[in-house]
Amino acid sequence: MSPRPSSLPAAPIRAVAYLLPSVPAGVCEARSLVRAELTGWGLERLIDDCVLIVSELVTNAVRYGGSAYALRLEDRADRLYGEVFDPGDGEPLPCSPDADAISGRGLQIVSAIADDWGVTATDGGKVVWFSVLNTV
Repeated sequence: MSPRPSSLPAAPIRAVAYLLPSVPAGVCEARSLVRAELTGWGLERLIDDCVLIVSELVTNAVRYGGSAYALRLEDRADRLYGEVFDPGDGEPLPCSPDADAISGRGLQIVSAIADDWGVTATDGGKVVWFSVLNTV
């Protein structure tokens, strides 16, 4: 599992965390929360990428992670850092689905959009984290 990035500044400028139930409707709620927070933080240019990343990570948490998950976002001046914690076992790994498969591409999408991402084992589960540069 990849450790969390060590190059993050010491403290976030702003941070928010949500505990959400692991139900399919939670994916839509997570997207709405990301959109609202980033708009409030003046980070509109990051919304589309971050909504897509969070949507993929939360979908995995809902499908494989247990009864609830936590979503955290941090504005760290030069980047937006996010993480999804879930109590599920195992490490999510990118896979190579068949061309006609209807799922299985989520972590490939995260890898293509995020500037960095990884998985960290924690007591009681795992954190899948990402960062997106916040530079113009």
